[in-house]
Amino acid sequence: MDTVFIEGLEVDTVIGAYDWERDIRQCLRLDFSLGWDIRPAAAGDDLTQALDYAKVAEAVQAFAEEARFELVETFAERLAASLMKDFGIAWLRLRVTKPGAVPAARGVGVEIERGCR
Repeated sequence: MDTVFIEGLEVDTVIGAYDWERDIRQCLRLDFSLGWDIRPAAAGDDLTQALDYAKVAEAVQAFAEEARFELVETFAERLAASLMKDFGIAWLRLRVTKPGAVPAARGVGVEIERGCR
């Protein structure tokens, strides 16, 4: 299985368990590894056979715009399921970082892996 990746995609969303967090948008930084067989696209230099990372990024932005979760865990699970279903991705690894959540840390978050590689 080949891997298509997107690193450092920043999205603004409503995320957090505290009351004050429910009224603001916060930045999340996302890193993706997406399992995809690139051979058909490469053989014919054919974008229609590729996993279009621009469309994936657009879908992620749209998801984040509508999301209203308390936990980054929920954000990660729901986003992973949505991408796998909508794009036919068999396997993915997703890292969600919430910068500034812990003042002494550059960021905190979760990393999940779903599907079969």
